[in-house]
Amino acid sequence: MVFSARSLVLSAVWLSTMGVNTDSPFNWDTLLPSTKLDWKPCYSGIECTRLIVPLDYDSSAAGNATIAIARYPSTSSKSDYLGPILLNPGGPGSSGVDYVVEVGAELATLLGNEFDLVGFDPRGVSYSTPAVSWFKSDAERALWVPTSGYPALDESANAIAEQWARAQVQGQLAEERGQGYLQHITTDNTARDMVRIMEAFGQEKLQYWGISYGSALGATFAALFPDKVGRVVIDGVLDMDAWYSANLTVEETDTDKALQMFADGCFAAGPNDCAFYAPSSAQITANLQALLASVKTNPLPVITPISYDVFGYTLLKNSLFTSLYSATSLFQLLAEGLANLAKGNASTIYTSFVQVPPFECPADSNSTSPPIPFHHNTFEALWSIACNDASAVNDTVSELQQFYSEAQKVSSFADLWANWRVVCSGWKVHRPGRFSGPVRAANTSFPLLVVGNTVDPVTPISGAIKTAQAFPGSVLLTLDAVGHTSVNAPSTCVFDYLREYFVNGTLPEVGTVCTPNAPVFPSSEGNSTASGRRDLKSSEAGRAIGAAQRRVTGH
Repeated sequence: MVFSARSLVLSAVWLSTMGVNTDSPFNWDTLLPSTKLDWKPCYSGIECTRLIVPLDYDSSAAGNATIAIARYPSTSSKSDYLGPILLNPGGPGSSGVDYVVEVGAELATLLGNEFDLVGFDPRGVSYSTPAVSWFKSDAERALWVPTSGYPALDESANAIAEQWARAQVQGQLAEERGQGYLQHITTDNTARDMVRIMEAFGQEKLQYWGISYGSALGATFAALFPDKVGRVVIDGVLDMDAWYSANLTVEETDTDKALQMFADGCFAAGPNDCAFYAPSSAQITANLQALLASVKTNPLPVITPISYDVFGYTLLKNSLFTSLYSATSLFQLLAEGLANLAKGNASTIYTSFVQVPPFECPADSNSTSPPIPFHHNTFEALWSIACNDASAVNDTVSELQQFYSEAQKVSSFADLWANWRVVCSGWKVHRPGRFSGPVRAANTSFPLLVVGNTVDPVTPISGAIKTAQAFPGSVLLTLDAVGHTSVNAPSTCVFDYLREYFVNGTLPEVGTVCTPNAPVFPSSEGNSTASGRRDLKSSEAGRAIGAAQRRVTGH
């Protein structure tokens, strides 16, 4: 799940700077779309194809869409081959192609070389066509999408009204420029596309690992096609009723708890391992609140070699929220950034969490860096899928203010979460008869494996519990960790259960709880819970996968 406009731009920036397709660019237009999987070499060690699917599954008159698919191919013998595992890294609107291109090898380390590891761009996203776009040029997009992020809804007295007005403009642009295809960019149609992908592989049942928003896609598939469930893992699980109603207040249930884990972990780590240390976790929290108040009234200028901005309340709030995604990877960085911010220096936290290079027009002769790859249409794809899926929202400003007021009772991060509802209040495109739940099935052909972290700032474990109950026979695997999804708190225990499930169909015992391989503040003296070469290998692979997932989705 992604929330700030800045995070969506970051996903494109990170992909352009982390080598996803800049070192070995591939022109997808060279692949002829087909109703079969015609694999061609594309990126290093990866094969690609484009699959034709109906744009409208109820009417052939609407024409076709093409789904961009990439696989990290199995290296096992034919007799040991166990088929494809389809992957979705979250979003919505994030590129599954880029995910597999970046960490196919690491995924194979965890899941095994018996599988084709398959990333696909959901309809409307990135390399799939038609790709959602409301803008006539990259420059128009850059002018509209606020790289500093949508303002937190409590940053000013008129923030909600201003965001509501932007939502009306955005909704009208989408309606006018959707060219008749936009209403078909929905999760239920992507689930139908997965059936086509699976059938093109010659498979009768789906093998799938969906993370974050990917949990909504996987659960929707299981609800629509319970007889086609093979091995389906959903990890970091949304509340499905909340997703389909554009009311994600329940998803912020544990966000404050995750931030408290930062304060508690920092205090426990001590001054040698946490730069923002104070004599108690309560004092750490108080110091953090003082920083939020300070930058709200006295924002700081920040200039780095590649970017510049004014670092204020919204950027600090977004930085805090981003850090909660992966405590083991980001809490120490956050502590260093906060310590320097308290000294009046915003460059550390800005560089670590929110830095975005300014937009450069590709035609500008003075441009010194490659353009951000705006074929990654994450911004438009996110809101198209989210608002197309949701029940129609026609809230007025006063109704949104009341909605926000109620959300504030759940979390101090409501100023970020409630933007979801605000944006969808301007949406005008909905497909009659689209799926809106209930997301459940009495009898799936094989039980789902549902994975949830005990303190997940984005998808609290309540969503995993609820969804497991909606699919009787499914098993909840709990990871006792803070962070969003299992890949952001690497655990050999979890990865072993995933592999056993995919290879043998073995489910964990009911009530199984795993622990992460490392604490949230690793000690300079070395206090990782991981032991042995095997744990180290899974930790390294897990960290790489988690980092790729955050880059692809923008967090």
